[in-house]
Amino acid sequence: MARAEAVRARSDNRAWAIERRARTRQLIELGGLVQKAGLVDLTDDDRAALLGAFLELADRLQGEGGVGLVEIWRHRGRRVFESEG
Repeated sequence: MARAEAVRARSDNRAWAIERRARTRQLIELGGLVQKAGLVDLTDDDRAALLGAFLELADRLQGEGGVGLVEIWRHRGRRVFESEG
C-alpha cells in the first residue's frame, strides 16, 4: 500500500511540475510581449508604470466597447507576428 501511495505521490508531483512549467512558460512569453512592444524601454523599465498601464487596459476592456478593442488589438498583433514569420 505504501508503494502505491508513493507512485501516486510521484504522479501528483509530476502533474504539479508540468502545470508549474506551463505557467512559467506563459509568464515568460507574456514578458516577451511586453519587451517586443517596446514598453520596457518606453517606461525605462518602470514596473509601477507598466502595471498602471495594464490596469488602464483592463479598465478599458471592462468598459463599453471592450470586445471591439480586443479585436482591433488582435488584428494589429497578428500583422506583426506575420511580418516576422
